[in-house]
This record gives sequence, C-alpha cells and structure tokens, in this order.
Amino acid sequence: MSTAWINTAKLSDPFTGGVVITDESHEDLLVASCLAAAAQGDTSAYYDLGVAYSTGSHGVDCDLIEAHKWFNLAAVAGHAEAAMCRADISDEMTAREVAEAQRRAREWLSASSRRAA
Repeated sequence: MSTAWINTAKLSDPFTGGVVITDESHEDLLVASCLAAAAQGDTSAYYDLGVAYSTGSHGVDCDLIEAHKWFNLAAVAGHAEAAMCRADISDEMTAREVAEAQRRAREWLSASSRRAA
C-alpha cells in the first residue's frame, strides 16, 4: 500500500469548520483542540491526531505507535480512511509496536468510558 497520503495530509481545525490552519503558532492549539474533541468521542479528531502523529506535524513528533492508536480508534468508530492509514503504518511497525498501540487504544477507551459515567 502507498503511504503518499502521509506526506500530503493536512490537519483540519474543528474551530474553523475544517479550514486548514497553516500558521505555526496555532499548532499546539490545533492538537489540543483535537485532543479535547477526541475526549468527547469525535471520530474526525481521532483521525486528525493519527495524521499528526504519523507525519510528525502540527507540533508533535512522529510516533507510529500513537498514530496507530488514533487511527485504530477512528477505524473502530467507522472511519474508512483511518482503517487504510492504520494498515499502511502497520507495515512499518513491529508486532510489539502494534501490540503497544492496541493496548494504548484500549486504555483510551477504558478511560473515556470512566469519564462518561
């Protein structure tokens, strides 16, 4: 599978209705807003965080384990493109890294369900 999407992906800002913010001063705010939206179960935020971590963009370092976690959460929630992205980065990961990403996704879901209760 091609990973061309990784180099060209852009993170949309939920506060601007999907308009891409390119000013570097907004990068931390952008990831923080996605994390807040993810805490509310926003599937698009899960995907956007996966893109950020897989590309090392928007103020975060490239981290395929975190990227897999976010793509996995989005895919489980029905985001088709996230499932393809998860498969692409899985090809670049060891079995232990994939297992760690899955553990982190389960941990996120567990913590999210406790917050909702």
